[in-house]
Amino acid sequence: MNVSATPVHRRSALRAGTGAALAAALAAGCGDRESGGPADRAAKTLTHPAPRKPAASAGAHAPAPAPRRFPGQPVQIDHGPRDRARVALTFHGQGDPAIARTVLAEAERAGARVTVLAVGGWLDEHPEMARRILDGGHDLGNHTQRHIDISSMDEAQAYAEITGCAQRLRRLTGSIGTWFRPSRTQYATPLVQRLAVRAGYPHVLSYDVDSLDFTSPGAAAVTRKVAGEIRNGSVVSMHFGYADTVAALPLLLTELDRRQLRAVTTTELLT
Repeated sequence: MNVSATPVHRRSALRAGTGAALAAALAAGCGDRESGGPADRAAKTLTHPAPRKPAASAGAHAPAPAPRRFPGQPVQIDHGPRDRARVALTFHGQGDPAIARTVLAEAERAGARVTVLAVGGWLDEHPEMARRILDGGHDLGNHTQRHIDISSMDEAQAYAEITGCAQRLRRLTGSIGTWFRPSRTQYATPLVQRLAVRAGYPHVLSYDVDSLDFTSPGAAAVTRKVAGEIRNGSVVSMHFGYADTVAALPLLLTELDRRQLRAVTTTELLT
């Protein structure tokens, strides 16, 4: 998928307000972590979750884009070109779909497009999310069927994890998805790389910036971590299902805008 979203600058008032908040977040220590667990913080952020939509069959829409080979790129990719002011925000697709919808909507309001690597079991429970992601202009890919440690599996088990999710993506969208990312690891082993290629994915998508949002460190810590490491061509790992991610995203998007970094799909990053 090659989505070329026109950059939309955040309005001055929003930039001023969130810019001040970003400065506070970057200066804040770990003691600024919000009280309560992820569910409590999510309740503060999500007031009116969007209702679920019925899952559409792949036949009701044109098939989603298929994986593509990028000449000159290795099988395993962890960043894009360093000479262009573009970055890719990538999300592990799992967790509360209401939080996922909020993350997608926030990105879209900022003119950003993201990449979602969906877990097959999550798509089984929330099949409507596949079309929601694609309809927002985002990349959709494969993050294994059960999201368990693929590096510890034998060949047959690992291949089943990759193809299981691929089959669900094809059923829902007409495509196996544009990307594959292994579960429970930043980098795929040589075996998993070979299996991904066999399953139809020319590349395995890694990342060079880990937000660590899955550790629930607080929105300030997530913001500091990403803002401190992101640069031209970065691929950032984030997760659906965590309230800290929802709270940090507006600050991060404002910081990207301030640095004139465009958040694009991974496909566009490499095109």
